[in-house]
Amino acid sequence: MMEEQKTLTEAIRYFSNEQNCIDTIAAMRWPDGKPACPHCNSLKHYWLAAQRRWKCAGCRKQFSVKVGTALEDSALSLDKWLIALWMLVNCKNGISSYEVAKTVGVTQKTAWFMLQRLRLVLQDDSTSKLQGTVEVDETFIGGKARNMHGSKRRKAMDRKNKSKTIVLGFLERGGMVRTEIVGDRMRPTLQGKIKKHVESGSQVFTDELHSYWGLNEEYAHQVINHAYEYVQGHVHTNSLENFWCLVKRALGGTYVSVAPFHLFRYIDEQAFRYNHRGTKKFPISNVERFQLALSRIAGKRLTYAQVTGQVAGSC
Repeated sequence: MMEEQKTLTEAIRYFSNEQNCIDTIAAMRWPDGKPACPHCNSLKHYWLAAQRRWKCAGCRKQFSVKVGTALEDSALSLDKWLIALWMLVNCKNGISSYEVAKTVGVTQKTAWFMLQRLRLVLQDDSTSKLQGTVEVDETFIGGKARNMHGSKRRKAMDRKNKSKTIVLGFLERGGMVRTEIVGDRMRPTLQGKIKKHVESGSQVFTDELHSYWGLNEEYAHQVINHAYEYVQGHVHTNSLENFWCLVKRALGGTYVSVAPFHLFRYIDEQAFRYNHRGTKKFPISNVERFQLALSRIAGKRLTYAQVTGQVAGSC
């Protein structure tokens, strides 16, 4: 059973059997044990043992566990995909495409495309709003000023610098973290995003940025002034600052260089691991985190033309 696989070594050994891969994906896609045809949704079909796929009795089309998922139209074997997903969701600081390429035996370019498709699976599609006590903070992601030439350093350190990407984060204490890339830190932009993601009447903690002024009309808004202190009783944004540290550690240490066009994918990846990291009281095992990610693969399709920006629908 899949529940017995606790380590990467055990997962590699288990998924070396193709039928185990098929059974694992099928169990995640169709928990009731009744595969549905992705072409016509018919439940009437029969198994083609030689080809390891089903044939629908309704539309007469054949389909495998890949059809209608993030793995569709891939010539790679299922064991490579599942091992790559295991590594992606269980490595705290992320996993580089070079490491995946060496582990599963593909080229670096192929591994990069695999990881981008799997990051789409990890995106949170929830539309429910955060509530209770919510920390809100923004961060700048881009090149470090100390690594730049002196002529560019002052501009890079300017908060209005357009060369860095602004990411706004929301963290519900005891709950989930969400992020969204924004174009600026003006009041209409930030407060509009807060109203989009945070339930009215919630307690909101922010720093002293003037763009947050006026939130007390709809929220119980409290401010921590970082020029003097970082904690005042229960008022702080340290939990969200911790998440930003994890993001930047992965971007600077594992991925080294990430184009702004793809940045949201890497932040979504880190948010998934953070939201499902577990606690001492409610621990989450590696296999549970893997199964949760695998259960989301249906309906998540990303082509190479999309991921490289050649056609619309890449973001």
